[in-house]
Amino acid sequence: MKYDIPVTKTKHSRLSEVDFDNIPFGRVFSDHMFMADYIDGEWTNLKIIPFDRFAIHPASMVLHYGQAIFEGMKASKSFEGQALFLRPEKHAQRLNVSARRMCMPEIPEELFLEALHQLIAIDQAWIPPQEGSALYIRPYVFGNDEFIGVKPAEKYKFIIFTGPVGPYYPKPVSLIAEDKYVRAVKGGTGEAKAAGNYAGSLLPARIANQKGYDQVMWMDGKEFKYIQEVGTMNIFFVIDGKVITPATDGAILKGITRDSILTILRDKGYQVEERPISIDEVVAAHDAGKLEEVFGTGTAAVVAHVSKIAYKDRVMELPPMEDRKVGAMAKAEIDGLRSGTIKDTHNWIVPVGEYAQVDA
Repeated sequence: MKYDIPVTKTKHSRLSEVDFDNIPFGRVFSDHMFMADYIDGEWTNLKIIPFDRFAIHPASMVLHYGQAIFEGMKASKSFEGQALFLRPEKHAQRLNVSARRMCMPEIPEELFLEALHQLIAIDQAWIPPQEGSALYIRPYVFGNDEFIGVKPAEKYKFIIFTGPVGPYYPKPVSLIAEDKYVRAVKGGTGEAKAAGNYAGSLLPARIANQKGYDQVMWMDGKEFKYIQEVGTMNIFFVIDGKVITPATDGAILKGITRDSILTILRDKGYQVEERPISIDEVVAAHDAGKLEEVFGTGTAAVVAHVSKIAYKDRVMELPPMEDRKVGAMAKAEIDGLRSGTIKDTHNWIVPVGEYAQVDA
């Protein structure tokens, strides 16, 4: 183990207060969290402590200039009770991609993984046993200088906390194609998992909700012609037997679940295309009876089927759930890997404790 991470355990666990059969997403938090500070060019003050509030200065630069990035990942348990991660190193690497774009210091991959393993080893009892549930993990970094001035911060905080969650979308979602607001453009920050990207999406999402839809389907910022992604997910279309997903062109988040499912689909022999896909192509496929499935993918949702898509003055209804073979298979494969019921042929599954052995 390369890093010395002191641990202070809670004296009063809240685990007994949790109803694992009724977990509101994002509102229940585990007993401990990891914290580190970036000072004078290095990550220091490493520690795992009881989960609690912490203080920041009113002039903390993140509050004024938005230097904040994050990841979302999960830990699950196999049917034998072993706590597992799915491709954790990919999340460490993507956090650093976001850091570079937002002019922030990178997290050494070894530090990310050691902190992650040690934290989850301590709180692994918080992993829900129910199917479709998991321990959600939120690593994040923010600029923490006490300074008012537009420049990159010199001090940062890196924090990881966790919380048990149930299914993100318990039923298929409805989408509305956005033709006024944009999420990202090439050359912008769309490929980074930056906090501000999500802040800018809130108004269009609220408008979509007021119109009776669950999420926005984002279009390109130049022509409002090409589909990018959904508010919380990458998106896939099954058209006449082909699986098509928008190519990541700098304006689309490179989803780790997206990448995993692309690999699974190709392994299963599906014809898969990563390319620009226009809303006109989707409409034409729907009108011809060839739009067989639409589903979103992401860490929180895993796979979320789409029930309908609104575009301008029309609504495209998708086929019934019993006909959604591709999305259902993809979800079953990811869930099977996480539970240990499907063989891991790509070495994606990493048992908790590989980087740290903790007396939990």
